[in-house]
Amino acid sequence: MALPVGQLVDSAIAAARSGRHAEAESLWTEVLRIEPEHQQALFSLGVHLLQRGEFTRARQRLLAAHQRAPNDLLVLMTLASACRFMKDRDGEREAIDAALAADPYYLPGLLARGYWLESHDTVSAAASTFRNALKVAPPESAWPDFLREQLLHARELVDRHGRDYQKYLGNTLASLLDDLPGGLQPRWREAVSIMAGRSQPYVSDSNQLHVPRLPAIPFFERSLFPWAESLEAKTAQIRAELEQALQTHDEGFAPYIGYRPGEPVNQWQELNHSRRWSAYHLWRSGHRVEANLERCPVTAAALAAVDMAVIEGLCPNAMFSALAPHTRIPPHHGETNARIVVHLPLVVPEGCRYRVGFDECDWQVGKILAFDDTLEHEARNDSDELRIVMIFDVWNPLLSEAERELVTAMTSAARLYSR
Repeated sequence: MALPVGQLVDSAIAAARSGRHAEAESLWTEVLRIEPEHQQALFSLGVHLLQRGEFTRARQRLLAAHQRAPNDLLVLMTLASACRFMKDRDGEREAIDAALAADPYYLPGLLARGYWLESHDTVSAAASTFRNALKVAPPESAWPDFLREQLLHARELVDRHGRDYQKYLGNTLASLLDDLPGGLQPRWREAVSIMAGRSQPYVSDSNQLHVPRLPAIPFFERSLFPWAESLEAKTAQIRAELEQALQTHDEGFAPYIGYRPGEPVNQWQELNHSRRWSAYHLWRSGHRVEANLERCPVTAAALAAVDMAVIEGLCPNAMFSALAPHTRIPPHHGETNARIVVHLPLVVPEGCRYRVGFDECDWQVGKILAFDDTLEHEARNDSDELRIVMIFDVWNPLLSEAERELVTAMTSAARLYSR
């Protein structure tokens, strides 16, 4: 007496899972004898034929399975494999496209399309598809084992294509870039990087007050700050006061990051309550730190001559910022683009770097850097010595006096409302 189809299917699946492939194939054959259009049997027999290298017969079975389940992704991808072994590139592409028509975000399908384009089209086309695959893939730590090698290949190809494309664009446009005024060159070098897929546009992202339609300028021209020359001329005296504070009031340098228990620390976990990034505050969240200002009279006078931003509960801030050897401040964003942040580098050993958006630079002792800290920025000290810069807030020079008043009024109203 013949076994019911359901029982045969269960037995075939169990045999396959146990590695008894010949028995499983025999059982699927029996299922197909009873039900000639059984989709699962057609697919499974197609897989057995594929594994034995009988590619033509495998494709026939898989096509039959596909006709009975047109949107079955596994069937379509297995059919694509059969076509690839048969060197039927059109059939392979048709199966891949059918899978992606059913699910445009299907990761194995995107990777398969990338490989097909790499073999039969252009590297640029493959890179575009592989880039999309990497976007929909989970974080690397969660990559499925059966796709890891393909995802690594996709990432390598995208990176290589981006480097080659960026180099090509840079060489092609070199004379035009060199003819631009110095202040415009970084903009167009970043445009080249974005077009080549080497970076994404960096946009202003304020944690508190955001002023729309202000240009997102990484580093501002020094000429915008009439007080810059006078401040820079006092670098040696300010540094002397810093060194005195280090020697006689080291306890004044407190961890810059200080989240309370229970607060999410995100990227700050490594530096939370750590003196690896410490600050000697002169102004803090709009309030003078009188004891520290009294210890640094030249610095206090220099800051008084600066057009510091005054925003209730937020600015001014001014501090000596000390970054320990081999320490990195992770990428982050500031509070408002109504103010910009200025660095006066005081102690800068070799191996220290600073990035704001796309632009990366070295600190130079005694030369200010003025930047929009609502653009993603980070710092690193790869040296064996301490790095110290004076940091303070000034108004964004692109704001009018009337707009400054609006900033002050808005932040005051927001704090009153929250109370």
